[in-house]
Amino acid sequence: MSAVPPARPEGLDAVSLTAILVTIVFWASAFAGIRAGLEAFSPGHLTLYRFLVAAVALGVYALVTRIPLPSTGDLARIFGLSFMGITLYHVLLNYGEVSVPAGTASLIIAAGPVITALLATRFGGERLNMVGWLGTLISLGGVTLIVLGSGQGVSFTQGALLILGAALFTSIYFVFQKPLLRRMNPLHFTVWSLLLGMLPMLVFLPGFVGELRAAPLSAHLALIYLGLFPSALAYLTWTFALSRVPASTTTSFLYISPVLAILIALVWLGEVPKTVTLLGGAVAIAGVVLVNTLGRPKKIPLQEAVKA
Repeated sequence: MSAVPPARPEGLDAVSLTAILVTIVFWASAFAGIRAGLEAFSPGHLTLYRFLVAAVALGVYALVTRIPLPSTGDLARIFGLSFMGITLYHVLLNYGEVSVPAGTASLIIAAGPVITALLATRFGGERLNMVGWLGTLISLGGVTLIVLGSGQGVSFTQGALLILGAALFTSIYFVFQKPLLRRMNPLHFTVWSLLLGMLPMLVFLPGFVGELRAAPLSAHLALIYLGLFPSALAYLTWTFALSRVPASTTTSFLYISPVLAILIALVWLGEVPKTVTLLGGAVAIAGVVLVNTLGRPKKIPLQEAVKA
């Protein structure tokens, strides 16, 4: 069993901020890889391929560094959380995006930080003041402007329920892993989480080999990229940040993901954003800044707390 890690700061320092931004950049770049992969693979096979790559990379690392096996109780908890936050999240999201416009999917996933903040307040002992909730709503409004500015339609189908379920499951994953991260190395948690989260995806093995053979090189490269960077590396940096920063604070940065996606599209694809899209990006960033500067109540000194 791994040693109990030393106490970590519960604040947004430079190291935590860097880890969050690295994660967000890779997750923002994943949308292009998913689009490329879906041209050659079904949603289930795409999910399996992506996390097989991640599992192989992290599995080799675990063997080389001899990462210890968690206790039976912790292993069961990690599997339950990973089934929701890794398996169900990615499967529901990929199947949902088959019938849901990208703009609608973006708006629904943008509800994730709100759900996370609600769960963290109720079950994680975290708090946001009225300014924090206002900043969250402002960021959500900024994402809405980005979607409208990109000319994407917003229409809700049955697939929207799948994506809403994905947002709920990933929020549960973020909030309820916090107790485990207090006694586990974040790196070890991530390795076991992605390995265990991949196992249920083996249900998609039938027909997988046929799609592998038929897929063009570009699709294979896209899926290998998704497995190594937006999956293996990004989950490592994200879990590291979650071990140091409240979940409601960390997930508020997810609102920056559409902004980074705009910049990536500008540099990579030459897509020039519209004015309303840029405005939406500015609004989303302003909301994140508000949450992370004035959005958390000041800590009450111990003496005053005792008097109260």
